[in-house]
Amino acid sequence: MTDNGQVRILVLGGTQFLGRAIVQAAVNRRWEVVTFNRGQAAPDVSGVTAVRGDRNVGADTARLARLGEFDAVIDCTAFVPVNTLGIARLLEPVCQRYVLVSTVSIYADWPVRPLTEASPRLDCPPDAGPGYGPDDVEDGPTRYGRLKAGCEVAVEEAFGLGRSAVLRPGVVLGPGEYVGRLPWWLSRIQAGGAVVAPGAPGRFIQPVDVRDVADFALHTIRAEVSGAFNVAAPSGTVTFAQLLEACRDVTGSDARLVWVDDEELVAAGVRQWSELPLWRTHEGVWQLDAARALGSGLTCRPVQHTVHDTWQWMRDAPPTAGHERSAELGLTRAHEQQLLARHRL
Repeated sequence: MTDNGQVRILVLGGTQFLGRAIVQAAVNRRWEVVTFNRGQAAPDVSGVTAVRGDRNVGADTARLARLGEFDAVIDCTAFVPVNTLGIARLLEPVCQRYVLVSTVSIYADWPVRPLTEASPRLDCPPDAGPGYGPDDVEDGPTRYGRLKAGCEVAVEEAFGLGRSAVLRPGVVLGPGEYVGRLPWWLSRIQAGGAVVAPGAPGRFIQPVDVRDVADFALHTIRAEVSGAFNVAAPSGTVTFAQLLEACRDVTGSDARLVWVDDEELVAAGVRQWSELPLWRTHEGVWQLDAARALGSGLTCRPVQHTVHDTWQWMRDAPPTAGHERSAELGLTRAHEQQLLARHRL
């Protein structure tokens, strides 16, 4: 900490969604925040010291070690292990702790089987480059997940297990969600009429609010909590029906939810996770054991609050450009009508 007891952190990224939520939460706590990014994705949060640079350019990252000492670095933009290893080694002498934003995709069994932090991690060395490993497979390991696993190993090698925290979020929703999963549902339900709702209404899901992930990231610094954490809402508390009903409530829509079972959707060729966002039939998708995070300080707000605040964000500050994956989301009206026709609606 600084001489006056203030926490000082360095955030790699920090302008979009989770990174922005982390920075905003830290600023709200009156922490001293330095961000490092290219300045291209979005404006900086007011109150930070913004350092411009590219994490892939050695001359840019070298400047970070000359900015003074930090209580922690929070890495929101680690994707290539060898790059992460270089940055972690560079920052190790001047940062007390390293918080890495990872992903549930690092698990070898995602999304097929239920997962705990002890589940097998995809194999990737800490010095792997961006092309490491085989191409993606349908409903199996991805290069993204494998490289993220390598980033975890890189941080562990540079900082050790006792000085690092690795956050492995599942599905993160909330204001600023540029991928567009919850925004798609809100927009579709607001449009009204009969809406295809996927699977069983009582299926439990585990989305976590972006602000709760941000608060937990900062908590690991303040409380000096170390290790790997699955970050998700508690299991068995929120259903898919509750999520979609919250969308209907906040939009004031007259939409009628028509629940279509998994088998029928699969037979009709509906693409899981994309044509109907958040719908997937695999056993492990919504069975992420987050007990360790929940027992270490993670708190999760009701999904209705997440839906309400996301809708407010969509209305007050609609995104100017969607994420590259957002274009893949959602049933076309023609495909939806084909499905509804079978139910005579």
